[in-house]
Amino acid sequence: MARRLHVRPPFRADHVGSLLRPQALYDLLQEGKCSINDLEVAQNEAVKEVVSLQQEVGIKTITDGEMRRAQFFEGLFDLLEGMEFQPERPITEFKKYISFIGFLLASGVPHFPSVYCNGKIRRTKPFYVDHFKFLKNLVSPENVKNIKVNMCAPTWFHQRHGSDQTYDLNVYKNDDEYFDDLACAYREEIRELYDLGCRHIQIDDPTFIIFCDNRTVNGMEEAGVDSRALLNTYIRAINLCTRDRPEDMTISLHICRGNYRGQHFFEGTYDAIADQVFHKLDVDAFYLEYDDERSGTFAPLKHIPRNKAVVLGLVTTKRDELETVEGLKARVHEAATAMSQSGVRSKEEALDQLCISPQCGFASVWQGNPIPQETQKQKLSLLVEAAKQIWPE
Repeated sequence: MARRLHVRPPFRADHVGSLLRPQALYDLLQEGKCSINDLEVAQNEAVKEVVSLQQEVGIKTITDGEMRRAQFFEGLFDLLEGMEFQPERPITEFKKYISFIGFLLASGVPHFPSVYCNGKIRRTKPFYVDHFKFLKNLVSPENVKNIKVNMCAPTWFHQRHGSDQTYDLNVYKNDDEYFDDLACAYREEIRELYDLGCRHIQIDDPTFIIFCDNRTVNGMEEAGVDSRALLNTYIRAINLCTRDRPEDMTISLHICRGNYRGQHFFEGTYDAIADQVFHKLDVDAFYLEYDDERSGTFAPLKHIPRNKAVVLGLVTTKRDELETVEGLKARVHEAATAMSQSGVRSKEEALDQLCISPQCGFASVWQGNPIPQETQKQKLSLLVEAAKQIWPE
């Protein structure tokens, strides 16, 4: 049975999660020398600052901006029992069809940090529970439900290493066994966060987009990887994580094209995955990147089921240029028209399934994208104003 859409697209104007580090924290990280206590104090102050920013511009969703992470995926895999951090993993143990791995290989880089699963996976400590508790104390009780926690997709390191190098084959015989245990850890985290009042979790997924990138798909096939079977494996992995969640817990998924200091890694339209991913993924909303021509047209949106929301990433975080309210309004109506082409909904119904946001975070790594703090604020404010005009209360 399909889940109902319990919040009309998270919020009409939203943001993906990460925000530029305030100057004090940025300078501390840039210097690279401080005590753990000094770092925590700076992170706490940074979280307070970005919460104030979100409240000031009128963004109702509240995140901690990922101020406690050097990279978006930190604080999850590295805390799991059975996962070993390897600061110098041989580059030959990565899949060269992944674009940035191919670049590292071509550059002669011999090693790159990663993790390796050498034991049974267990969640013996929380990932982001303490972060949520801190954030919870910064908002009024009635706004706790508006806090969003971002989590890296369970497929992240498998994407890099494949079925032969992600886990010890003496521990897990196949991908299904590996993702079964990994998903159990995710569900435990989701349940604990829910019990504390969390009602929105966003899975940040840079893996589904690889199936839209022809160069990557061709590289997989040349390496003997069945790309369609792998896509199904990744859909199953996400669905295991979201299974049995409470009815009033919203789980959204951001399909990311890569975001390293303003650079993307993958191109291609959503056509290759739209029918399968939009229908089969057990999530409530999709955050989709639509900030430039590499994303293609809105045509794949006709595959969005009626009980799922779409957050259109129309505002770029990668360039220091400001969109316009009129431009955003025109694109939202263009998207709604495309969604209605399937005949399962009217344009008005399609419009009711839509939201707007930046196409990605402003700082998936602590250095951030090459835009100033003021531009970040202007872009968030622009989203709020556009949303008010598109969806007047």
